[in-house]
Amino acid sequence: MSNTARWSDLGPRVISAVVMLAIGAVALWLGGYVFAVGVWVIGALMIWELVRMLAPDARGAPVRLALVSGGALVLAWLLPGMLVLPLLIGAAIVGAGQLPRDWVRYACFAAAILLACHAMVMLREVAGLAWILWVICVVIASDVAGYFVGKTLGGRKFWPRISPKKTWSGTIGGWVAAALVGFIFGAVTGAGVLLAPISVLIAFAGQMGDIWESAIKRHAGVKDSSNLIPGHGGVLDRFDAMLGAALAASLLWGLSLMPGLA
Repeated sequence: MSNTARWSDLGPRVISAVVMLAIGAVALWLGGYVFAVGVWVIGALMIWELVRMLAPDARGAPVRLALVSGGALVLAWLLPGMLVLPLLIGAAIVGAGQLPRDWVRYACFAAAILLACHAMVMLREVAGLAWILWVICVVIASDVAGYFVGKTLGGRKFWPRISPKKTWSGTIGGWVAAALVGFIFGAVTGAGVLLAPISVLIAFAGQMGDIWESAIKRHAGVKDSSNLIPGHGGVLDRFDAMLGAALAASLLWGLSLMPGLA
């Protein structure tokens, strides 16, 4: 592959990334309903893309299930915490019943989307700005490092059957970047050096989210989840790693295994 072809998608990726970072930074800083609504919209769009991939012939289902899922996220914000898990999982199961096939695949991935979106909102509003920034920076650093290291060094594929573009060099590069982010935020948050290995775990969970979405696309026979974001494909293509990272971070938080975060 020529150098030109290898880096041909860099321009659109960078422009889209800058726009998303700018919008995301404002929403993160403001927090509250501004951030929550942004996450709810992203979650609904991911459900829309998921339905379009798994059941492209189910007319009206993508929009209908996106609205139902967005509504479930809003209710999860308003209702007591004990009702959140059954509400969001129930929304995913109800949505699966509206599809002509791939019910289990949809229910599992939709539940992951909804739970991860709710986790992101809770991290911002309860844990605080520093902790949601930590998760985001781990994902971005591991993704960017993985992209550039993988493109530069190449080498053996990480999981060629599902995600043929990912290499072990890029994967390890992403882990190193995540550890560096962990060291920085360990000092900022008071969590200490233990946040570095935990950051690697969060990065790995993010990479598994990416792999899971790649498996969905391979099953559906599509290259991208949609074409909503130039250079990145769809919303799921951009935020798949964030799903895995948010789920892992919220699980560690819930189990009181996050240093510096009660």
